[in-house]
Amino acid sequence: MKNGILIGLAGGSGSGKTLVARRLFEELGSDKVIIIQEDSYYKDLSHLPLQERKRRNYDHPDAFDEELLITQLNELLAGKYVDQPLYDYTNHARSKQTRRIGDHIIFILEGILVLHNQRLRELMDIKVYVDTADDIRIIRRLRRDIKERGRDLEGVIDQYEHSVRPMHLQFVEPSKRFADIIIPQGGYNNVAVDLLKTKIQALLKEHGY
Repeated sequence: MKNGILIGLAGGSGSGKTLVARRLFEELGSDKVIIIQEDSYYKDLSHLPLQERKRRNYDHPDAFDEELLITQLNELLAGKYVDQPLYDYTNHARSKQTRRIGDHIIFILEGILVLHNQRLRELMDIKVYVDTADDIRIIRRLRRDIKERGRDLEGVIDQYEHSVRPMHLQFVEPSKRFADIIIPQGGYNNVAVDLLKTKIQALLKEHGY
């Protein structure tokens, strides 16, 4: 039996998905909400040499362990606890540590491809796509990957040209057609975020929360 509410939050790399998720987390109450990042479910490639891991395409649907993600979401929505994997961006590998999560009402699944998989979409109560201009997204990605993920400028640009942009055009952008709500400008769009928050609050009332 499904007890929780699942919000799917998709959009291109650097679109502002994380800011939307954080605003919902803060404004709906952190005791009710938890954010789950799709990136945590990258397939474990720790058995491969680092240089080979660096060359992998992390923006293709095959890069994700979708079976594990779907299994754990079903358990969370049934009120159970799970040990969620964690991902180490610096080493391009799954961490040996996990995160114990559960006992929440609202689960926000955030990632570039969360609307691509039909089985994932069928679990969602609301499907959201954050739509942001390409030039803004690449600037944000450069800043984030260099400051937070230990990447260099040349590496970020190379990855963007060879995998991020082609995969965005092939898989991410087309998934927008499955969205219930499209948010231009990401978390800075106060009207859209407020409308989304109102819809979630209505769902909470329907579920008796």
